[in-house]
Amino acid sequence: MEEQIGRDWARRLKSKLNITSLNTMQSESFAAVESGRDVLLFSPTGTGKTLAFLLPLMRLLDPNSQEIQLLILVPSRELAQQIEQVARTLGTGFKVNSVYGGRSGVQDRLDLKHRPAILIGTPGRVADRFRRDDLNLDEVRYLALDEFDKSLEIGFEREMKQIIGSLPNVCQRILTSATGSTAVPEFVGVIDPEIVDYSAERTGGLRIRGVEAGTKDRLATLKDLLLTLQGKPGVIFCNFKNTLFEVSDFLSDHRIIHGCFYGGMEQLDRDQSLITFRNGTHQLLLATDLAARGLDIPEIAFIIHFEIPIHLEEFTHRNGRTARMHREGEAIVLQHKDQRLPQYYRDMKLDLEQVAPQQQTSVLLPEFSTLYISGGRRDKISKGDIAGLLFKQGGLTKEEVGVIELQQNCAYVGVTREKAYEVAEKTTNTKLKKKKVRISVL
Repeated sequence: MEEQIGRDWARRLKSKLNITSLNTMQSESFAAVESGRDVLLFSPTGTGKTLAFLLPLMRLLDPNSQEIQLLILVPSRELAQQIEQVARTLGTGFKVNSVYGGRSGVQDRLDLKHRPAILIGTPGRVADRFRRDDLNLDEVRYLALDEFDKSLEIGFEREMKQIIGSLPNVCQRILTSATGSTAVPEFVGVIDPEIVDYSAERTGGLRIRGVEAGTKDRLATLKDLLLTLQGKPGVIFCNFKNTLFEVSDFLSDHRIIHGCFYGGMEQLDRDQSLITFRNGTHQLLLATDLAARGLDIPEIAFIIHFEIPIHLEEFTHRNGRTARMHREGEAIVLQHKDQRLPQYYRDMKLDLEQVAPQQQTSVLLPEFSTLYISGGRRDKISKGDIAGLLFKQGGLTKEEVGVIELQQNCAYVGVTREKAYEVAEKTTNTKLKKKKVRISVL
C-alpha cells in the first residue's frame, strides 16, 4: 500500500482507521482518480467506495487554498455525515463541513464563514447555500457525486443541474453507484470516463434463505425468528411506513428493544436511532428502503425482508447491508406459500424453512445504554476528554465504555447498561474543557 499511496497516508490509514491494505476495487479506483480522468465507480454497498474516491481526492487538495476545492453531493443526510466523519478521522488538517436538510441554516453559515476545503451535502441544501451565501466557487476543482443514481431517483435533478452549472473550473468528476446499470445524465459533463466496475461482485459471504410465515401470523413468525437470532445485530426491512409502525408496536408489546428509521422522521430522531444501533443500545433496526444504502451501520449479521420489495434493485441494496467487507451474513425473506411474488424472487427457487415456536417471550436486554453529552467538537471537546471524565469521575473501566460519537454540538457514548444512570448522576454539570455539560441517559 505504501508504494501506491505513500508512506504518510499509509501510516494515517493504519493509525486512524486500522486499515493496512486497500482492497482490489479501492486500489483500482485510486489509480483511476490519480490519472486525472473522470471516473465512474460501480461497486456494491459495503465495499468501501467512500475511501476509494475520498482518499485519492484528498491527496490532490492544495493546503494553501482558502476556498472550497472538493464538493461531494450525496442523496441523504446520513451519508453526508458518514463521509464527513471519515474525512475528519483521517486527520489531514483540511477543514471539512457537511450541510443537509433538517439542520439549522444559522449553523451552516457559521461553518461556512471560514471556508472548508471539502464541502459535503445533499443537493437541496447545497443549492440553497449557493443561492444564499457569497461563496467563491472558482477553486472547486473536484466534484464527486456519491450514489448519484439515488439523488436522481429521489428528485434532485434540478438542484444538481443548478449546482454543477455554477462550478466553472471543475477538472475532474467522480460518480459512484452500487449498481452498474444507471445512465449518467449529460448535465454532469462527464467526458471519456475511466470505468471501475465491480457491481457484479460481492466481497462477503451472503446466504439468502426463505422462512415460511402463515398469512395471519407473520408477526409471530418474526418474533420466533428474532429469538433464534438474538445477540446478533440486524435490520428488518418493510416496504411501507404503515407496516413499519405495525411491526414496531408488536415488537414493543413483546419487549423487543429496537430502533426505527424511515422517511419523515425528525433529523434528531434519525441520528439517535442510528447512534444507539451502532453502539449496541439496541441491536435491531426497523427500516424502510431509506436505510438500504449510504448508511454507516457496520457489522450487520442479518437482514430480514418482512415485506419483499417489488424490484430486484431494492432487494439487492437491502442485502448489501450485510456480508460486507469479507464478512459472513444472511438475508432472510418472510413469505407465505400463497403469496404473490416478484418474478426475480420466484427465479431464485428458495426452499422455505420452518421456524420452531420459541418458549422465551422476549430477547435479552442489550449490554449498553447511551449517554447524551451537551458539548461537542465546537467546544474543543475530544473523545479523550469524554473517556477521561467517565473513567475518573464516573468510575467506569475501559471495558464499560463503548463507542463515543463526537458531533459539533454534542456527543453520545455507549456505557454499560447497569451503571448508566449512576454515571450520568456523577458526571452531569461537570466542566469539559471550558464548557459545563449536562449528561443524561438517552
